[in-house]
Amino acid sequence: MEKGHKIGVVSKGRKRAKTKRIALIAHDAKKVDIVMFANKHKDKLNQCELIATGTTGKMIKSKTGLEVKQMHSGPDGGDLQIAGLIASGEIELVIFLRDTLTAQPHDPDISALMRVCDVHNIPLATNLASAEALIVSLL
Repeated sequence: MEKGHKIGVVSKGRKRAKTKRIALIAHDAKKVDIVMFANKHKDKLNQCELIATGTTGKMIKSKTGLEVKQMHSGPDGGDLQIAGLIASGEIELVIFLRDTLTAQPHDPDISALMRVCDVHNIPLATNLASAEALIVSLL
């Protein structure tokens, strides 16, 4: 079995490789960084199912051509939708590039996501260095 894949069951009893599901979130000041990160790791991310908050997903999709399932934007609860997917065991990795210096009131709050990642033992990257390390080690 290839690295980065799990076996999933498909209807009719057949088995197929299931790709990792990665959540991508970024505060406004970090959206350019997450797009650059996605572009740099396009080959690896193209093998994964990507889920992102609305605006982040739209930017990644338009700038890199990667397929991204978009949830609501952060202010409309997209980060909480992703937290629900984590709690349901549907996400294997979260990359949440946050701006700790100039975060805006409408930016998603990381505390709920951090909590659910810790409870369910899901790796969470909050900066480019940790995102790089996780992508290299998990994919």
